[in-house]
Amino acid sequence: MDFFDVLDARYSVRKFKDEQIKDEDLKKIIAAAGCAPSAKNAQNWHFVIIQDKELLEKMGQTVDAKMARIAEGLGEEKGAKFLKFSRFSTFFRSAPTVIAVFANEYIPEGLKEVIAADMPQIDRDRMWYANPGIQNIGAAVENMVLSTFALGYGACWMTSANHTLLELEEVIPFRRDRHKLVALVPMGVPEGDRKSPAKLPIEEIMTVIK
Repeated sequence: MDFFDVLDARYSVRKFKDEQIKDEDLKKIIAAAGCAPSAKNAQNWHFVIIQDKELLEKMGQTVDAKMARIAEGLGEEKGAKFLKFSRFSTFFRSAPTVIAVFANEYIPEGLKEVIAADMPQIDRDRMWYANPGIQNIGAAVENMVLSTFALGYGACWMTSANHTLLELEEVIPFRRDRHKLVALVPMGVPEGDRKSPAKLPIEEIMTVIK
């Protein structure tokens, strides 16, 4: 498939067939993620491949429990509305493979100097907001998702369970100094019709300054 066709046809997959990704394809997907550009070539990522059904179910239960706690704190009406969309945070439990994406700590270049020069807090906050470390992870996950689709599979770049990151880090048996969980990427053979969502016209996302 042509690269630009992959970009245009890609869509988020949330339902999967009971069919595992081939090992050789999985290695290609992770290798593609590792080819992403990163600030100062930090490559501050690590990808944990989870195919253990019991672990995925435990992760799903962990998210369910956290959402129930959040809903309780919201009150009956808002809590019920919050729980209505719980399926978007837990569908990963039915995927044949889930990639847990971990990011290593990355101190923005120049931040120490900004602090040492006693620049305003707004300058420091703005540098953290545009932290290259998280931009690196975004590039890697994008490569991962696109290569998954190019190989005939489907994936979903999930952040809807990020309210449970701390608890999921305790459940997932991976420990590495300063690495934190930032996203989950369920993947597998898509179940059902394939449909790419509409994209904004180029006129709305492009500004040319000459």
